[in-house]
Amino acid sequence: MDSNKDEAERCTELAERFMRERKYEEAEKFIRKAQRLYPTKKAEELLAEVAILSKQNQKPEAAEPTVRKRQSATKDGTHSQTNSDYTKEQLDHVKRIKKCKDYYEILGVSKDATDSDIKKAYKKLALQLHPDKNKAPGAAEAFKAIGNAVAILIDPEKRKQYDLYGPEEERMQSAQHRQGHTHYNYTRGFEADITAEELFNMFFGVGFPQQEFYMRRTGGRWTRQQEAQAQHAHSQQANGYTTFLQMLPVLLLILLTMMSSFFISDPVYSLHSNSKYSVARTTQIQHVPYYVKENFHSEYQGSLRRLENSIEEEYFNNLRQACAREKNYKEAMMWKARNFGDHDLYMKAKNLEMPSCKKIQESAR
Repeated sequence: MDSNKDEAERCTELAERFMRERKYEEAEKFIRKAQRLYPTKKAEELLAEVAILSKQNQKPEAAEPTVRKRQSATKDGTHSQTNSDYTKEQLDHVKRIKKCKDYYEILGVSKDATDSDIKKAYKKLALQLHPDKNKAPGAAEAFKAIGNAVAILIDPEKRKQYDLYGPEEERMQSAQHRQGHTHYNYTRGFEADITAEELFNMFFGVGFPQQEFYMRRTGGRWTRQQEAQAQHAHSQQANGYTTFLQMLPVLLLILLTMMSSFFISDPVYSLHSNSKYSVARTTQIQHVPYYVKENFHSEYQGSLRRLENSIEEEYFNNLRQACAREKNYKEAMMWKARNFGDHDLYMKAKNLEMPSCKKIQESAR
C-alpha cells in the first residue's frame, strides 16, 4: 500500500508539471493513474481542474448549450422537465450563491479571513462553478459573483471601502424589490477590474502572461492592458521626477556635509614629532613635550595656556593607560612564574620596568 501511495504521489507531481507546461492530456493520464493507485482529495481536485483547463485550451468554435432538457410525459398528461447536464449538487452551489448578501458569505469566509483563506475558498468554488463544468441555470452569474468577491477582498483598499460602506449589491437588491424586480445583479456596486474568466486564469495559470485583457479606468471606461501598462509607466516616471525634486534638498545637504569634510583644519599640535609637526615645545607647568607646525605663531590665535592644559591632560591620560597595561603584563608574568615554579622567570617579572608608571610618579614629585 505504501508503494502505491509513493507511486501515486510521483504521478501527481508529474501531472502538476505537465499542467504547468500546458500538456493537459499527459497531465490527465498521470492524475487518473494516481487516482487508481491511491485515491486522494487532491488528485480529485486536480482532475477536475485539468478537465476545465483542457476544455479552455481547445477553444471550441461554438459553445455548447447551457442546459439541454427533455420532457417526459406523465400518466395525467402533464409534462415534467428533467436535466441531464448538471447534478443536484451543482444546482445547490448556484442556489447558495444567489442567496448570499455579501462577498464574505459568497466565498464562505469570515470577515477576519486572510488573503490566503480567501484565495483558497475561491479556488475551491471556481472549480465547482466554472461554466465549462457546471451547466446548472445561473452558474455563469454565480461564477462572476465569486470572481468579483475575491477580486475585491484581496485588494486592501477596495476591501477597506467595502467593509466601511457595506455591500452595495444588497442596497441595489432592496431597491429592485421596491421597483418590482427580483433579479440579483452581481455586477453592480463594488466591481473587479478584470473579468471572472481572467481571474480564473490568474489563479490557475492559464494563458495569463500572453493574454491582453481589459482593465477598468476611473469613471467606468475600459482600456487594454498594454495601454494601462503604458499609462502606469508614464505615471511612475512622473512620480520618480517628483520624488527627485522632493529629495533634492536632502541631497544638497549631504553634498555640503561631504564637502565640508575637506576643509576641516588640522590639529594645532601633536604629541609625536613628524614632518608636519616638526617644531618642539614644552608646556610651562608640567614641561610636557609637544610639537607644532612651523607657522604656529602666525596661525594660532587662541589662548596658549588653555592649549597647554589640553596637551597636559591628553599626555597624562595616555600615560595612565600605558601604566595600566604595564602593570597587567607584570602581574601576568609573575602569576605564570609562580604556577610553573620558575624562579628565574619570577625574578625577571619582578624586576620588569614600567616606564609609564615611572613618569607619572616623577611628575607627582
